[in-house]
Amino acid sequence: MFETLTETEPERPPSPVAALVAAPRLPTPLEERSARRRPRFPIAPERRAFMKRHFPEASEEEWNDWRWQARHRIRTLAQLERLFVLSDDERAAVARLSGGLPVGITPYYASLMGREDPQEPLRRTHIPVGDEFVTTPGEAADPLGEDHDTVVPGLVHRYPDRVLFLVTGFCSTYCRYCTRSRVVGHAGGEYHFSLAQWEKALAWIEDHPQIRDVLLSGGDPLTLGEDRLDWLLGRLRRIRHVEFVRIGTKVPVVLPQRITRELLRVLRRHRPIWMSLHFTHPAELTPETAEACSRLADAGVPLGSQTVLLRGINDDAAVLKRLFHGLLRLRVRPYYLYQCDPIRGSAHFRTPVDKGLELMAALRGHTTGYAVPTFVVDAPGGGGKIPLLPDPVVGRDGADLLLRNFEGGVFRYPDPEGQLGRQLDGERR
Repeated sequence: MFETLTETEPERPPSPVAALVAAPRLPTPLEERSARRRPRFPIAPERRAFMKRHFPEASEEEWNDWRWQARHRIRTLAQLERLFVLSDDERAAVARLSGGLPVGITPYYASLMGREDPQEPLRRTHIPVGDEFVTTPGEAADPLGEDHDTVVPGLVHRYPDRVLFLVTGFCSTYCRYCTRSRVVGHAGGEYHFSLAQWEKALAWIEDHPQIRDVLLSGGDPLTLGEDRLDWLLGRLRRIRHVEFVRIGTKVPVVLPQRITRELLRVLRRHRPIWMSLHFTHPAELTPETAEACSRLADAGVPLGSQTVLLRGINDDAAVLKRLFHGLLRLRVRPYYLYQCDPIRGSAHFRTPVDKGLELMAALRGHTTGYAVPTFVVDAPGGGGKIPLLPDPVVGRDGADLLLRNFEGGVFRYPDPEGQLGRQLDGERR
C-alpha cells in the first residue's frame, strides 16, 4: 500500500471496515472488453530518453507504476542537481528550506521541465527561488480563512450547501504557490488526517442535511489507496442528502499513471463523481495526460479544469488559448481561471487583477465559449469565489441599454424598464 510513501496519510481502516462498504460491483462484460482493449499506459519518446538518462535501472513497468513514481520523487538538493542545471538562486533557495512547503516532483513531471532554463514555466512552479521567502503586505499563511470556517478538523463549511473535506496532506508534487502550504507535506501539521478525523467529519455532514455537495481535497485525494478511497466514497454515498461529490486533484497532470483500472473501478462504483483537475500550462498536455483523462472520461467522470493565473508562466492569451483548446480535446472543460491567492511568498507569481480581465477580454468571443473559463478571485478572509468579467455596459440611450461586444462595437438592446447603465449616464452628466 501507499502509506509508506506519504509524509502524512490517514491510518489504514481496520480490517472490519470492509463490512461497512457496499459489496463491490462486478464489471459488466462490456467494461471488461473495453479494459482489455485499452493499450498499456503510453510512454512518450521524450520520457523514454529521460528515463534512460536519469533512471536507467527502471523498467517500463516500474516507470508506469504510480507507486514507483511516488517513491522516486525528487525531494532533495542533490536529486535536483542530478536532473537540472540549477541557478544560484534556485540552489540557495532549496538549501534554505526548513519546515516550509517541501520540494516534491515526480520523475514523470520532472521530465517535462527544462533542464537548463530556470525560467521554463513548469520548472518555475515547482523549484523554489529566493522570492519565495519574501512576504509582502496582504499575504498570509491562510489567506482564504479556511481555518476560521473549519467546523471539525479537516472540514471547511463556507457556502450554505457545500463543504470542503480535506482528506490527506500528501501531494505527489508540491506547487510553490500552493494555498495550503501550511497543511500539505508536513508530518504532524495542523491536520493529522486520521481515520478518526474522517469519521468526525462524516458525522458532521450526516448531522447537517443542508449539505448536498462535498468536495474532497487536501493534499490530493487520488494519492490515497483504492481501499481507503473506496471506503470514504462509500460512506459519503450512504449519506442520503449528499447529492454531489467532487474530487480536486492534480494527479492526472503530474502522476497520470495513477489512473489505473483498479482506481476506475472504485470511481465507477460510486458515480457520479465529478473531478476538478489542476492544469497550468500547455506543456502538461502530453500523451500520458491524454490517456489519463481519456480513461476518466470513458469511466463516466465529468472533468473540469481549474487554472491559477501565474505571472510569466501563463499570463498570455495565446498560451491560455492553447491550454484551453487542448483541454477540450481531452474532454476537460476549462472551468475556473483563478487569480493567484496571496499566500506568503507568492508575490512573484501574482499578476494584477487587471491582467486577468485583459485575458478574459482576449478570450471571450475570440474562441468557443466552452474554452473560456470563469475568472475568479477567491476573496481573502473567507469571502468565497467572486467572478469578474470585463464590463460590457456602456450606458443607456433612452429606453435602450448600450452594450459593447467582443470587437468593441456598441449595440442597443431595448430595455425600457431597466435600470442597468443609468448610473453611468448620471456619472457622465
